[in-house]
Amino acid sequence: MWLNDNWTDYELIDCSDGERLERWGDFILIRPDPQVIWKTPRSDPRWRNPSARYIRSTRGGGAWERFNLPDSWSIGYRNLRFNIKPMNFKHTGIFPEQAVNWEFIDKRIKASGRELSVLNLFAYTGAATLAAAAAGASVCHVDAAKGMVSWARENAEASSVSSKPIRWIVDDCRAFIEREIRRGRFYDAIIMDPPSYGRGPSGEIWKLEDDLYNFVLLCSRLLSERPSFVLLNSYTTGLSASVLTYICESVFSAHFGGESISDELGLPVTGSGLILPCGSSCRWTLG
Repeated sequence: MWLNDNWTDYELIDCSDGERLERWGDFILIRPDPQVIWKTPRSDPRWRNPSARYIRSTRGGGAWERFNLPDSWSIGYRNLRFNIKPMNFKHTGIFPEQAVNWEFIDKRIKASGRELSVLNLFAYTGAATLAAAAAGASVCHVDAAKGMVSWARENAEASSVSSKPIRWIVDDCRAFIEREIRRGRFYDAIIMDPPSYGRGPSGEIWKLEDDLYNFVLLCSRLLSERPSFVLLNSYTTGLSASVLTYICESVFSAHFGGESISDELGLPVTGSGLILPCGSSCRWTLG
């Protein structure tokens, strides 16, 4: 399992009975997590005095119950800064388990000995974009949600990388890829974090299990003659890490060579000393 224990501004304190107890900077949040099916004792007193708690509705969705939580605040990971905001459906704007991939991106770019051109798809609030830009790459950041791209630009400003060569694109990822192919544009690395389910601009239904392979195949047409890496993330329950390896081996290794390595992502739990699984990633690398 790939995990990162270098956080100082984030901590997974405990998890029990469908919820996580987390520290985000100076604030304590309780958020639901369907993977937490165990009911261990909640001995940490912070369970009883959080800054906010996300309460699920029996009709779907839910809402934040706030006690002493601001509308937004900032946390840092090494040289990166992120603006945290409580969002609908329990999210906060970053996924702390991805820090292990930010480290991979940083090391891969710095070891390349050249300025890599990186495409970040489904780029959300830009953590991977910031990691790539800070390491010296030029980055194209693509997300269909205008608000997420604006938030990513705020994070870039907070991380002092807003002057780096970053293209900010609000667009459907598949439509953007198809246009880039027609333009003859290529990238040395691709990062993608596709959703489990979604709808396209014309109402097309996206389902990861049905559409991921063809999407990855389409992305492969954007790789340069000297590609460095592809990072593919998945949070779809039931889709194992080895499935990601099979896809990347079939698409990237079969054409370029190189190798694909996949594993679960995890977060260390302070209270138990155990690891909470948090999705999977595959890293394809060449050279």
